[in-house]
Amino acid sequence: MTPSEILKHFELDKVSKSDGDLKVSSPIDGQEIATLSQTSLQDIDKQIACAHDAFKIWRATPAPVRGELIRLFGEELRQNKDELGRLVTLENGKVLSEGLGEVQEMIDICDFAVGLSRQLYGLTIASERPGHAMREVWQPLGVVGVISAFNFPVAVWAWNAALAYVCGNAIIWKPSEKTPLTALACQNLFEKAVANYRKAGHDAPDHLLHVIVGGREHGAAMVNNHKVALVSATGSGNMGRAVAQDLSTRLGKSLLELGGNNAMIVTTSADLDMALRAILFSAVGTAGQRCTTLRRLIVHEAVVDDLLPKLVKAYQSLPIGNPLDKETLVGPLIDADALSMMLEAVANAKAQGGEVLCGGKEASGDVPEGGAYPEPAIIRMPEQSDIVQHETFAPILYVMTYKTLDEAIAINNDVPQGLSSCIFTTDIREAETFLSSVGSDCGIANVNIGPSGAEIGGAFGGEKETGGGRESGSDAWKTYMRRQTQTINYSTALPLAQGVKFDV
Repeated sequence: MTPSEILKHFELDKVSKSDGDLKVSSPIDGQEIATLSQTSLQDIDKQIACAHDAFKIWRATPAPVRGELIRLFGEELRQNKDELGRLVTLENGKVLSEGLGEVQEMIDICDFAVGLSRQLYGLTIASERPGHAMREVWQPLGVVGVISAFNFPVAVWAWNAALAYVCGNAIIWKPSEKTPLTALACQNLFEKAVANYRKAGHDAPDHLLHVIVGGREHGAAMVNNHKVALVSATGSGNMGRAVAQDLSTRLGKSLLELGGNNAMIVTTSADLDMALRAILFSAVGTAGQRCTTLRRLIVHEAVVDDLLPKLVKAYQSLPIGNPLDKETLVGPLIDADALSMMLEAVANAKAQGGEVLCGGKEASGDVPEGGAYPEPAIIRMPEQSDIVQHETFAPILYVMTYKTLDEAIAINNDVPQGLSSCIFTTDIREAETFLSSVGSDCGIANVNIGPSGAEIGGAFGGEKETGGGRESGSDAWKTYMRRQTQTINYSTALPLAQGVKFDV
């Protein structure tokens, strides 16, 4: 499908206007795809008010009935997977298999949420007072604001939205200004799901989803509106700090998914061929623009000389080019600024004693003109210097060596971020130590798989400057609800707790 055909499929040709103030370009070749009008700041408050009114209706709908809407949304995604996946690649630049995989992730979280709609369990609690019962109940929270990043323009929103909807909430979505078209396409599919939901005889309020098109000031307007009960924000550490500070002034709730500086430890017992394959996808997939991208490779000094030549050879054979081509494994960075930051980081690494083993420059040859195509870099570092501790959103892999497992774990943990981590070993003692309380301090810890490619069944998120939030599976649904402790007196007496007497 051509770009114009994809836009027409989602009726996005109707929202593209020549007099718009936000130009959307494809990272593939820098060509303009559409021109949109940004949401006026005045309209944001109106949209939030409408969403809050929708929430007051939606919260009264039984949760399993709310789940039916998400089931229908999942069906829309299934029917439009190819088109939406291509739009993701067109607007974001990731290779087509990853664009399609991102939509599959949306489908998977919808399936998860449908089952969850019948499992919003609370607790019964023993009361110390005779004739009393206690229970813990989870209630719908309100309007949930979602700020998503360009690197996963639809999946991360779906992680939040699917759970938030079955929990009884409404959604305000501020996508990255670099990838607004995918958000508007999802809104189109969601509205079709709502229409089918109503055709099936269910009531659904208008305004369950609003998409805000704009930049930082638009996100700030949403964050500062007291009717937004929770803001789930994915992006840089600086963005997360700004969101957290604004929310703190009104004591709003936040769910933060921020930077990652993820490491792999390769031990002497590791299957090096398996580690090599894991490194390739983890370090260069999505052109190094995943929050779970492998950025630090910590290799035992006894095996580094065996692993590195094979890794360099594999890097030098990576097909770089148009992400819509099936053979391509490395597409473009999101824009020229991202490439400039990569080149600057490479220069800083060299200044701090690093040796560039391959890559680290702009790709040449058979790549589309107008795109920012990188050659993925491997840089051997003498130590974990300042540049290594900084997350550069690009395919740069820093390699360091270690002597003992304790030293490797210390290197793994000695960065400000704490998202994902992994170890390659066939020694159960090494594996279990890495997974223990004295091991990795990250929210995700893997054995014999890379740090990226998380499944939706497990809660996703990290510690330290990664923000502490959890999205997707497990019990992450509780973030989108409020906990209420209820006590019922079914006796004719009124005893007080803790033996307190207050008789008049």
